Amino acid sequence: MSDTQSDAAAHDLIHDPQGGMPRLLEIMRRLRDPETGCPWDVAQDFATIAPYTIEEAYEVADAIEREAWGELKGELGDLLFQSVFHAQMASERGLFTFDEVADTMSDKMVARHPHVFGDESNAKSPDQQVSDWEAIKAEERAARAEKGVLDGVALGLPALLRAVKLQKRAARVGFDWPSTDEVIDKIVEEAQELREATDPTHVEEEFGDLLFVMANLARHLKIDPEAALRAANAKFTRRFEAIEAGLAERGKRPEDSDLAEMDALWDAAKAREKSEKS
Repeated sequence: MSDTQSDAAAHDLIHDPQGGMPRLLEIMRRLRDPETGCPWDVAQDFATIAPYTIEEAYEVADAIEREAWGELKGELGDLLFQSVFHAQMASERGLFTFDEVADTMSDKMVARHPHVFGDESNAKSPDQQVSDWEAIKAEERAARAEKGVLDGVALGLPALLRAVKLQKRAARVGFDWPSTDEVIDKIVEEAQELREATDPTHVEEEFGDLLFVMANLARHLKIDPEAALRAANAKFTRRFEAIEAGLAERGKRPEDSDLAEMDALWDAAKAREKSEKS
């Protein structure tokens, strides 16, 4: 195929509304073309794109949390585009291609599900599957020469999520409190140490210790701390918006009010929510 024919085929693919994955890959290639691409896209690298990747993952989680199914398709597309972006940059450096990324994931899923794609029986509980999954991942880490218990827990994870993962790894080898009672006792201890801290560095350290133990309590209670905090954020937003609405009915804004008035409106919103649930 001549260059002219190739360019024409690429043009047709880019403008094909049903071009699927090949269309997206070609669009990404064009965006990164050093001569005819988008200057912003060309200027990016792995480090500059990584924050967008994390942001898009959270936006997917947000759409699911809100059950905004009409938005989810677009958010998943945004997240997919991040993978395509990273794969394109890797391809330019001769590291790997998008197809190799897909093949690597396919190989991993087949290897980690011998009860689906192999000879093992799939008559196992979800808990047993989790245990088997962790055993397979441990073998994979050993093959990568990761010898330490905490090796391979990604540094780039959100701190709260990484805390839980570190604690899970340590718990597998017996380094864990036997029950939630000990964890709660530790929370009380850390809170007191935070109360007694004086200089800013010490305060930050003790605050971090308290957050770390709170993440451990979430693990013991089998709660996803990120999901719990998102729910708390949503509740705070609802109730504060109720404060704003209540003040608006009085011809006021929050800055025109005081804490006592806003607290009363907060309590009223809280009471309404409880009555609606009962």
